[in-house]
Amino acid sequence: MQFDFGLHSSLLLVFLAHLLVYSGLCLRRYLADRHASDFWLALLLMLTFLYVCPWMLGFAGWYSKQPFRDILFYVPFQHLYLLGPVILFYVLSLLNPGFRFRKKYLVHFIPSVLYLIYAIFIVVYDKLVFGGYYFLADERDRDFDDWYQISGFISMIIYFIAALRFYISYRKIVLNFLSNADAFSFSYVRNFLIAVLGTLISWCVVAIYGLFFRVNFLDSWWHFLFFSVFSYYVAIAGYSNAVRSKVYIERWTLRSTGRILLAKGNKRLANGLTESVLLAEPQDLQEPEIDALPEDYPEWLEKINAVMQSGKCYEDPELSLPQLAAMLQLSVPVLSRIINKGSGINFNDFINGYRVRAVIALLTEGAHRRSTILGLAYDCGFNSKTTFNRAFKKQTGLSPKDFIASLPEVK
Repeated sequence: MQFDFGLHSSLLLVFLAHLLVYSGLCLRRYLADRHASDFWLALLLMLTFLYVCPWMLGFAGWYSKQPFRDILFYVPFQHLYLLGPVILFYVLSLLNPGFRFRKKYLVHFIPSVLYLIYAIFIVVYDKLVFGGYYFLADERDRDFDDWYQISGFISMIIYFIAALRFYISYRKIVLNFLSNADAFSFSYVRNFLIAVLGTLISWCVVAIYGLFFRVNFLDSWWHFLFFSVFSYYVAIAGYSNAVRSKVYIERWTLRSTGRILLAKGNKRLANGLTESVLLAEPQDLQEPEIDALPEDYPEWLEKINAVMQSGKCYEDPELSLPQLAAMLQLSVPVLSRIINKGSGINFNDFINGYRVRAVIALLTEGAHRRSTILGLAYDCGFNSKTTFNRAFKKQTGLSPKDFIASLPEVK
């Protein structure tokens, strides 16, 4: 088979070989465990593999010899209309284990199907009807037509924004309803979205450069190299990501968020979810107005403080807003408004404030001489060192070690 090994072709080949392997591994894991995120990641990696292929094979000499030249001309390698929806559904499947692909979502794939039909029509007409290059008379790959590249780029931006909005909404949900929000923050999803943004910026740089200078095959190669690097990170980090969300979002749409559930325990229900508790209804997720607060909310803040201090429920690392609402015999929406608007912070910071103050009390008493700082943090409800250090510095402006050094008895 024709393949000229050189710096440009070989470097891309290294990345593409790994993308293909990771795509197969993700598909294999999906077939074994049936986690939807593995399927979408496998498809995404395959699409990125195909996206870079023309540049790798072009530098390997495929455009200069037949039948390889026709393969690059007629096979649609760049599925730009498909990349955006796959990115969105991958993020949805990561953050929402309750997400199920429904028939109504097929509408997102109509543009990619139409482009595929267009590509097939070109092959049939040129090869079977005209008997030569008719649609490809300019000997230019239709994948790189300006209208397709620009519209495909716009499509990816739209779906990237949709994925980013869902991630931001998800972060807001866990911060407002869970005291252990960091356990569900999914830094990998944030990094994944940053990687996608990086590829979009790379495409923009090439496009802007093309407005002032003639872009040749080598100039564009750098974009595909960056694209390969970002995709390689996604392949490694995505396959090794072991964290799975326990926050189920029912009846999700592109415009709204449905019922919010938190999985508890291992019992399997009829709908396939684990045993869950209801966190919020859609109306609970709306931004409350200040006048929606009950008139006696200062008294409620005092009652909340009394319950937290007497029962020390903040020591439960998995304490959620509905659990605290049940203790107070208060509705979840009202409690959410009291905490968010009354205290000016989200539920996660509200509970971590009690935890930090409890740790400070122990440190002031000298408990760190008998136990590790992290052990004290765990006793007070924190479930990770990173979360504890971040919350402690946010509350005091000092790291735990600096705070201890500032105590009179240890000077």
